[in-house]
Amino acid sequence: MYDLFMNCRIPAWIKTAAVVLGAAASALGEGAVPPKAVPLELADGQGNYAPLPPKEDVAANLRLQIYLDENNFGPGYLDGKIGEYGKKAASVYNQIKGIPVGNYHALIEASGRRVPEIYTSYTIKEGDLAFITPEMPSKPPEQAKTKYLGYRNLLEFAAERFHTSDEFLQQINGQNLYGLKVGSAIKVPNVTPFALENWPKHVQYKAEQPVASHAVVVDIRARVAIFFDANNQPIASFPITPGRPKFIQFGEWKVTNMVSTPTFRWDESMLEQGKRSDTFYELPLGPNNPVGVMWCGTSRSGIGLHGTPSPHTIGRAESHGCIRLANWDAVRLPSLLRPGSRVVIR
Repeated sequence: MYDLFMNCRIPAWIKTAAVVLGAAASALGEGAVPPKAVPLELADGQGNYAPLPPKEDVAANLRLQIYLDENNFGPGYLDGKIGEYGKKAASVYNQIKGIPVGNYHALIEASGRRVPEIYTSYTIKEGDLAFITPEMPSKPPEQAKTKYLGYRNLLEFAAERFHTSDEFLQQINGQNLYGLKVGSAIKVPNVTPFALENWPKHVQYKAEQPVASHAVVVDIRARVAIFFDANNQPIASFPITPGRPKFIQFGEWKVTNMVSTPTFRWDESMLEQGKRSDTFYELPLGPNNPVGVMWCGTSRSGIGLHGTPSPHTIGRAESHGCIRLANWDAVRLPSLLRPGSRVVIR
């Protein structure tokens, strides 16, 4: 057992996240073939064992991704491939449920029951156009003059709404979707959509219990954030992009403020050197705001958890100093953390 939060004790498996999460990248990972004999150390009480589906099985992998996503174990963007973050999500899922890492029989069975249909359809609505900012400028001085940093086009809107990428949507639809318009019907992953039209504006979240007693451990090396409830039990995990090494602040902090649809003070000196200057631009709200649609500030000035305008880069690029999540994961933060919650960066 490992003392992580003062007098709280948590499962030993979280002591070194690299051990826990790294196990998912073992020889039993993507593309593995089940041995003729069930590995005794991996079999469950009924002798069941199954590795992750082979990478060629897009349907089975997408079903697993959707199931993990729906249960707050973020696998990264949905693409029918169990990559690094899908394996880490599956590993955390198994650890929480006391299942040997490497045996995904229960996960596969559960996903089959809960996700019978992996695709659904979506029709572009007139109201969706309110979230599009055509010809949106790319430079902060010009962005500061706009009223809203929306999506560049309806394809980008649809991809983020269904936790996926432009490329995957076009792949499963078998056509170029950059010409989407009101009335266009497309195939999409059957996941709970990120409904931006229902996301509140400028809400300051208060320190409500029991959520204010929750905690999050941000593992920089594994690039995963694991959330704990008031009873110190792990309840969720999401892939993250950590800050640049020179800006990473290891240690324990607390959530101090949380706001939906934030604006952003773009200050090159702050971003590059960690020091505020008098030259800055106030960027408007929107899904393509540099901090996305959610800001969760900490007691370490300038460091927080937040959304991103580039979900495809989560886990694959460094931020200037904060902890980035995909917008569809960031909107879950108010149910997982509140002012007063502990933030451990390690």
